[in-house]
Amino acid sequence: MKDRFERHKQPWTAAEIDKLHTLAKKGMALKAIAKALTRSEESVKVRAKADGLSIAKLH
Repeated sequence: MKDRFERHKQPWTAAEIDKLHTLAKKGMALKAIAKALTRSEESVKVRAKADGLSIAKLH
């Protein structure tokens, strides 16, 4: 029984995809992009890979 709202497996909207592309091209870090889109880092990473984007890694 789940009473808690979970935002799992939500479909990506066109606006979110557009924002992801914009932020990735600006060279933002994965953590910052995930926070901006209110999505998990894993979700952002998977979507970026599917779209052929490279995301900057913080060193």
